Amino acid sequence: MTTAVARTAPPSRAARWLRPLGAIAQLAALGFAGTGVFTVILTLMAVGIGLTPALGLGLPLLVGFVYALWLTGWLEHARVDGLYGWGLPPLAARNSGRPGFGGWLRSVWLQFTDGRMWRGVAHAAISTVLGLVVLTLVGVVASGAALIFAPLYAERPLAVASTWISVPVDAAPIAGVLVVLVAAALIVGIALLHGIVAHAVLVPSREAQLLEAARTAGMQREGAVRAGELERTRIERDLHDGVQPRLVSVGMTLGLAQQKIDDDPDAAKQLLAEAHTSTKAAITELRQLARGIHASVLDDRGLDAALSALAARSHVPVTLDVRVDERCSRTAEAAVYFAIAESLTNAAKHSRAGECRVVVRHRDDHALWARVEDNGVGGARVIAGGGLDGIINRITAAGGTTRLDSPAGGPTALEVNVPCAS
Repeated sequence: MTTAVARTAPPSRAARWLRPLGAIAQLAALGFAGTGVFTVILTLMAVGIGLTPALGLGLPLLVGFVYALWLTGWLEHARVDGLYGWGLPPLAARNSGRPGFGGWLRSVWLQFTDGRMWRGVAHAAISTVLGLVVLTLVGVVASGAALIFAPLYAERPLAVASTWISVPVDAAPIAGVLVVLVAAALIVGIALLHGIVAHAVLVPSREAQLLEAARTAGMQREGAVRAGELERTRIERDLHDGVQPRLVSVGMTLGLAQQKIDDDPDAAKQLLAEAHTSTKAAITELRQLARGIHASVLDDRGLDAALSALAARSHVPVTLDVRVDERCSRTAEAAVYFAIAESLTNAAKHSRAGECRVVVRHRDDHALWARVEDNGVGGARVIAGGGLDGIINRITAAGGTTRLDSPAGGPTALEVNVPCAS
């Protein structure tokens, strides 16, 4: 996912005038809320670091620390974008694309090293400090207002700023007006400063956008290369183990028939019939092999029809729930189809499942989401060159993410999410 900033319509004059007021209100709220949030974050970090040497007891707290940072950064991006309407891209959770505990740890580390998250957290901290200053100045404004109305209730000089400045009652309204004006000007200045700092910290530069795009393209290219290598290996294995021996058998049978055609025509006819049967079986295997590469029905009739045909051929009973309102790109549909097909194959071969459920949705964020769940024995693991590894690489190459949940004893659930425009 790139971090390009969406272009939005220029705000109206009224909206531009109201933004400082919104910033003041939000900063005042952050003065309270932000203090509590950062107290929790710093506590998680300190206690987690302190307990980690004790048999790693602090590691869960450090993981919570990372997630708290991400949530803070996400909320800060959403708050600033809602206030100023800059079209900031939402802060997306980092995903390694690898299932299992190792993949999860990798995702946590990617999240911790996410520069956009840290910029959001840094801006939230700055905004919290500015919010505390705003709250202090609001108190000063209240004190100034009290001075303005002092002649109505005071009969002797008033103490301002604790006890070291004394203001005569007659001069209190003038002093109060000055205090209110200065404090209000400072509050407005802080609101304007907040906007300047927010733009400098949160709006990605052109260089940052290009770096993010290059990183994403590199991950997709790596996934595509690995997926291609695995696909080529699978085709070679299927040809070597299936079609090639059968065709060799056909050739040998035809050779025997040729030798017997003059001396024993009946035996030759029987051999020809065997060769014919073997040839049809080889053709069937070639069709299945080609279907594993890409289903023609996917192009002709769409993902729903292709999955219906796939479920009909499955050795495990399949319940389909497909709700796709519009067609996605050929790459996205092929990646999801391949993931579902491989998952059903794994369920039949390895998990000893009695049934499978396949759910496919076209999500509001223009992504194609699918979930395959079986009631087998579970314990699925990603092995280099295996079927699950092929799914991960195919989905990564399409710009998507994969999530595997397969505890020992089952069930096994695989979720994939692919951008429709990939």
